[in-house]
Amino acid sequence: MAKRPHIGQLFIRFPVICRRRVFSLMLCCIIAQVTHQELFLAKSSHARPVANPLAPHDHSHCVDDALSRARELCDARHVQLTPLREKVLQIVWRSHRPIGAYQVLDELSDSHKSARPPTVYRALDFLMAEGLIHKIESLNAYLGCAEAGAPHSGQFLICRSCGTTQEIFDKTLETALDAAAKRASFVGEHKVVEISGLCQDCAA
Repeated sequence: MAKRPHIGQLFIRFPVICRRRVFSLMLCCIIAQVTHQELFLAKSSHARPVANPLAPHDHSHCVDDALSRARELCDARHVQLTPLREKVLQIVWRSHRPIGAYQVLDELSDSHKSARPPTVYRALDFLMAEGLIHKIESLNAYLGCAEAGAPHSGQFLICRSCGTTQEIFDKTLETALDAAAKRASFVGEHKVVEISGLCQDCAA
């Protein structure tokens, strides 16, 4: 039985003009795919002002926006934002104050009676891996990410009185930290800046 020619052999046998057309078609497909990805990333990572949690506002809008953004990002990344994961995200976003894992478990138990600590930690790990929440290391607690989808490191202002925590992004600080690590020949893998103090209301 004659061997079926390899696709590469068939491509080589095409006339030059055909090869050019096939290559152009492949290139157009690749460009279209890349353009689609770039458009999504641009939408995800464009500079947006981080809302001041101390300013008067309807917090339900913060929660709705965070959940909608999470669904959009997870859908684009082809990862599952299960109902349980979404519920954990909603609990974390209940306020602009960090919340501990066992506090999450207490609230989750109202709707998921069988929830256990490993259940919560797996959900939190997923949400952190997808950049939907941050871990406040000094408090061992979690906070909803105000810039989900945008590449950034964690920079936080933590009020030691009321607990309100504001996520900020200062490019100058980011650059300075990178430069300091480079001068020390240090390869950073995880970068978090936490500043503890008093918010404007508590300092007044």
